[in-house]
Amino acid sequence: MQTRNVLKRLINVFKFVGILLFCVSASHIFAKQVTAPTHNDQVTQVLPSPGAYKIDPRHSFAYFSAWHHLVGRVRGRFDKVTGTIAVSPDPAACSVDVTIDVSTISTQVVPRDEDLRSPAYFDVEKFPTMTYQGRGIRRVSANQWVMDGSLTMHGVTKVVPLTFTFNGLFPSSKPDQPARAAFHGTAATKRAQFGIGARDNLQEVGDSSAPDVEIEIDVEADAISQTP
Repeated sequence: MQTRNVLKRLINVFKFVGILLFCVSASHIFAKQVTAPTHNDQVTQVLPSPGAYKIDPRHSFAYFSAWHHLVGRVRGRFDKVTGTIAVSPDPAACSVDVTIDVSTISTQVVPRDEDLRSPAYFDVEKFPTMTYQGRGIRRVSANQWVMDGSLTMHGVTKVVPLTFTFNGLFPSSKPDQPARAAFHGTAATKRAQFGIGARDNLQEVGDSSAPDVEIEIDVEADAISQTP
């Protein structure tokens, strides 16, 4: 009789464990089915939907880092970036047209900013803007692209490769608002190629052929609706 009771208790324990395991497994499967897509899922998309996108100057910035006596760096940014981005299913047809207001340069040091705006550097009265224009991109990794666009600065135009990634679409856009895309790009060049900073080129950079200016740009751009 005692043995029979022990067996019954063991059977009840096994039943309880089985039910518990079933519930845990079922809840795990259900959670996978109902979990909403995260922002990271959008980031895996390598380019936004085809169309034209207008850069929002309020949420777009161009940063730079320039060598200072070969061992230091001066960092700054331009606060007004405008332009358009065209996305096409054909990478060769994708294009960029960006304009930067050079007078908005800021290194957080007023005398230095005034010097950079002077004829010794950017000469903003004569060359108020710089532009970057290009057509055609090539894929270099899972989510990175390169455009061999033309940078025009200080009256000089040079081809400067721009490496960029598409960071995704804003998930919080309302139905009546255009889709907003975010991009991040980097480039490097040499100031002497554009005739900028002769004093630096002679005294600081010397004969080095390496790029002495690194450029970083963060852009938010809104899809432009196509009118029939």
